[in-house]
Amino acid sequence: MNKEQYDSALEEYAELAVKVGVTIQPGQYLWIAASIGTENFVRKVVKKAYKAGAANVHVQWNDEEVTRTHYEQAPEEAFHFYPPWLVAAHRELIDKKGAILSIESEDPDLLKGIAADRITSYAKVKAQSLDYFYEVLEKDGISWSILALPSQKWADKVFPDVPDHERVEKLWDAIFKIVRLDHDDPVEAWRHHIELLQKRADQLTEKNFAKLHYKGEGTDITVELPEDHIWLTGASKNEQGHPFIANLPTEEVYTVPHRLGVNGVVSNTKPLVYQGNIIDGFSLTFKEGKVVSIKTDQGLELLEKIVGMDDGSDYLGEIALVPHRSPISNSGILFFNTLFDENASNHFALGSCYPVCVKGGAHMNDLEREVHGLNDSVVHEDFMIGSADMEIDGIHFDGRVEPVFRKGNWAF
Repeated sequence: MNKEQYDSALEEYAELAVKVGVTIQPGQYLWIAASIGTENFVRKVVKKAYKAGAANVHVQWNDEEVTRTHYEQAPEEAFHFYPPWLVAAHRELIDKKGAILSIESEDPDLLKGIAADRITSYAKVKAQSLDYFYEVLEKDGISWSILALPSQKWADKVFPDVPDHERVEKLWDAIFKIVRLDHDDPVEAWRHHIELLQKRADQLTEKNFAKLHYKGEGTDITVELPEDHIWLTGASKNEQGHPFIANLPTEEVYTVPHRLGVNGVVSNTKPLVYQGNIIDGFSLTFKEGKVVSIKTDQGLELLEKIVGMDDGSDYLGEIALVPHRSPISNSGILFFNTLFDENASNHFALGSCYPVCVKGGAHMNDLEREVHGLNDSVVHEDFMIGSADMEIDGIHFDGRVEPVFRKGNWAF
């Protein structure tokens, strides 16, 4: 890709972020969270947002070196505190019906070697402090979206066998294709893609399975589905009825499991990158919804702390289906980034659910959600379980069994 093509693609990517990701409306506020190194792209997004009518665009920058230094040298109490002024800023964004765009570009090994207690303690206090904010996101109260840009350290991790000077460009090329910037009209291509995903989600909702039974290498697990569950896509509408896409890219359809209805063992098929650390080669055994056994080749202490973070972190909150024959999976690239890897593979999420996956769930109180079997937690952590040999059966309430996946792909 020459410079002219690259600049054009970057412009289209910024357009996609504003018009398809957060879908900025006239008079709306936008909060952008981005890493140092993405300045060129962020400036383009800011211009596109104001052109779309944004009232104000705020950019919150993150410096990886500063973050690493903080985790290495800050006093212990720093990992049990989240600034009240940041909580207030998140609340104000909600009050103003704003939108938030996160731009990922992190080194997958950023916090390698940092004590697990520091990582999970801060993750917990942040989640607890922003509980109201995350609950609004889970109910599609405001528009939000996540996308990614290459960095040298990320590209080094993904393409270690490629010459150093070619790695970032190779990662750019992969991302541009995956987010459909190789189409003549990327915005229209995304609208068509979401229509196809929605048809698949509607089919699953109509089937109204009682359970799903997953079988694959290292996996044999049954997941009960709650009454009135709904299958959704990465495309949503906020409380004002404005569309947005939470993840760019997205290839999944997903729903919520019954909190107490998960039984069996599941093994990961791609590494889980959590807060700059890699957890891999793990299996989780569930009994009546709860994790009762954990085994890992790498990252045991960290995974145990994630699973033990609160009363809901050892239960599932989401199940998502992604065929093995899909754009990201077909690329053959292991991205070491959940945004991409989860959209190449069937996946589960430990922790909190999306209540919108049940009819009327967004308006239920805590007791009603509990009765429906919906899980709540400060954690929501996706991990990948799909493979080319995965078999999934849908089990109807009358006991009939219907193939859903065969050899890693849709069976209907």
